[in-house]
Amino acid sequence: MRRVLLVDDEGAANEIIRYFIKTHDLPLEVVGEAYDGEGALRAIRRFRPDLVFLDIEMPGLNGLEVMERTRREYSGNVSFIIITAFDSFAYAQQALRMGVKDFLLKPVVYEQFLETMERVVGYRYTDHPSFNQLLEYIGVHYGEELSLASCAGLLSMSESNVARLFKRHLDTGFTAYLNDVRMRHARTFLKEGLSIKEAADKAGYNNLNYFYRVFRQKYGMTPKEYAAEPF
Repeated sequence: MRRVLLVDDEGAANEIIRYFIKTHDLPLEVVGEAYDGEGALRAIRRFRPDLVFLDIEMPGLNGLEVMERTRREYSGNVSFIIITAFDSFAYAQQALRMGVKDFLLKPVVYEQFLETMERVVGYRYTDHPSFNQLLEYIGVHYGEELSLASCAGLLSMSESNVARLFKRHLDTGFTAYLNDVRMRHARTFLKEGLSIKEAADKAGYNNLNYFYRVFRQKYGMTPKEYAAEPF
């Protein structure tokens, strides 16, 4: 479950996001709130969140300054989602250079929230809480040995029932979904400079031939060709 910090000087966006998480039983845990820039920095050090929903206009330090200070002073891994009423290209460019993962425009609505979370965590939340937990588990443990049987065990369901969940909610099968998750990460690892074998191992593939075959089917090129492409 992802640990979430909410930062908004007025608190309205915080309450809306809390409502979305609670009402739809999303696999997110709100570990704290802050209402200004300095409070955000203290809360990040204290709660060590995975995700920070960060308002841009706050007393004292603004959202960009909080991100810059966090990058300099904090050793943990945290993803920022900016909440703003200002749809500015210049601002977006600056925030992206500082590593923001995505934007939410005020007032925040549920569909927009879901779309943002899909881009940030790599999958779309469904209306099935247990299935959301499984998708979260796969998103964290994709590099490990996973099977339909082991995932069914996590949910205390039969394999056929879990297979039906993938078909009903994502219109795909378990193996295809797992390969999609692993391929996205493998592609990132290759662009970060890892060798093909290192990228395959880290993404969860212990059979290099199978990795090559799946990669080529998905992207129309070999891992070596992809790694050689310019950014």
